[in-house]
Amino acid sequence: MLESLHISNYALIESLDLRLDEGFSVITGETGAGKSIILGALGLLQGNRADIKVIKGDAKKCVVEGIFTAEGLGVREILEAEEIDCDDETIIVRREIAASGKSRTFINDTPVTLNVLREVSERLIDIHSQHQNLLLSHETFIIDTLDCVSQSPIIYKEYTEAFDKWREANRKLQEMKDAAARSQADQDFIAFQLSQLAEANLQDGELEELEEEQQTLAHAEDIKSALYGASGALQNDENDVLSALKQACNALLEAGEYLPAASELAERLESSRIEIDDIFNEIEDEAEHVEFDPRRLEFVDDRIAVITTLLKKHRVESVAELLQIQADLQAKIDIIENADDNIARQEALVNTAFKKLSAAGEKLTKSRKNAADEVVKALITSMQGLGMPNVKIVFEFSLRNHPDRSGLDNVRFLFSANKSVAPQDIAQTASGGEIARLMLALKALIAQKKNLPTIIFDEIDTGVSGTMAERMGQVMEKVGQHAQVLCITHLPQIAALGSHHFRVYKKEDETGTVSHIIPLDNDERIREIANMLSGERLTPEALANAKILLRL
Repeated sequence: MLESLHISNYALIESLDLRLDEGFSVITGETGAGKSIILGALGLLQGNRADIKVIKGDAKKCVVEGIFTAEGLGVREILEAEEIDCDDETIIVRREIAASGKSRTFINDTPVTLNVLREVSERLIDIHSQHQNLLLSHETFIIDTLDCVSQSPIIYKEYTEAFDKWREANRKLQEMKDAAARSQADQDFIAFQLSQLAEANLQDGELEELEEEQQTLAHAEDIKSALYGASGALQNDENDVLSALKQACNALLEAGEYLPAASELAERLESSRIEIDDIFNEIEDEAEHVEFDPRRLEFVDDRIAVITTLLKKHRVESVAELLQIQADLQAKIDIIENADDNIARQEALVNTAFKKLSAAGEKLTKSRKNAADEVVKALITSMQGLGMPNVKIVFEFSLRNHPDRSGLDNVRFLFSANKSVAPQDIAQTASGGEIARLMLALKALIAQKKNLPTIIFDEIDTGVSGTMAERMGQVMEKVGQHAQVLCITHLPQIAALGSHHFRVYKKEDETGTVSHIIPLDNDERIREIANMLSGERLTPEALANAKILLRL
């Protein structure tokens, strides 16, 4: 429940500190005195949009702070997830709006986002203003009401999970169909590219080997001449380096009998001779194998040209990259060729997901229809007590063309207050007073089911008066037995039933017009209600009537 409310520099309110009690409280005051201002301030604590226009005068900022008791309302889980200290009993919510336009939000002195504030405040307070009477014609409100009464969150969760899986399966199916359509349109081009690469029969590292071979073939005569030149320099009729080395080695070996150093030189020279002999043989071998082959050179040139063309076409720099492109193209062709099978498998998954969705949806529909029966019985009983003896209420269910996340069915709220008139859409048949009474009865039922700690009714009595007003007050008084109820009202019949009474009034001072709110004692309540009955001029009759209404 809302224990206290602090407002500073908000609209006509300079500073206000209001302590509230359990049960049914009423707020009265003349039109324009500031009742709606208090409601607007409370709306900020619900996460409503902040506007710098609400800042009073030349103040630097306005502040609205509410202290709530929240034990057993599930607030702790939300705050713990946001790493906010919470003892699960006292919650301090504060909004600050600076003249610069910056808005800050705090819970237990910890900055939070508006989304967190809204999630928390949803469990702390419910404000019913006059325009919310229109919600009875909104399907979302009707469905939420039925789910609240059914108290079957698991059933709804099962349905939403099934819906999300079905929708995701559908999304994947559509993606596959779109991809298949695009791929089929490009299939000929992809196949042509793949055939070019496949026909090229590429090998990794091939280009480097071909370029090396090309150099050899293109300069075969020069290479052969150079090799023969090297071979001749080592061994010919006039100059035989290998024989000379052999002779030198033998001479050193003879000297080695007398000079050990000569033997070592002989060994080294022999090693060099063997190495040079090996080099000579390789030169001879290379010279024998180097041949100018114009056909082979033409083949190598053509092969390099094919590979170079493919590299340029695909804008890559290596055969390895071309091979990867070939693999990717082959994968695309495989997908195209297997598209029908893949789509068929995905369609089967969609059908399975839809069967699960339908089963979960039927459970949800059954839960809502059972709740609808309960709501109808409760509302008829309440409405008969509120002066509608012939009221008829029907929740009309019809299957949607396509399921959505809220369920399989469209739900309409049909109403008739007259015996001879069949139930019709409430927006077309109910008067303002009838809708006000319906919403009051419905809010009373929701308060019991949802465990709302604080409910605020803003002029829900619009369109009613006299006995009906008193009966509506009695409903709020009854709701106040298990929830904190605040009602802003212009009707004395309702004001007299409050356990606590506050009056809002305006006063002129040196700073301008300022709104105030004060709690009333018994004598002050008598005068306030007498004013509401007779106007500014109090009469003995009005005071007497006020005492009667107050049961004094």
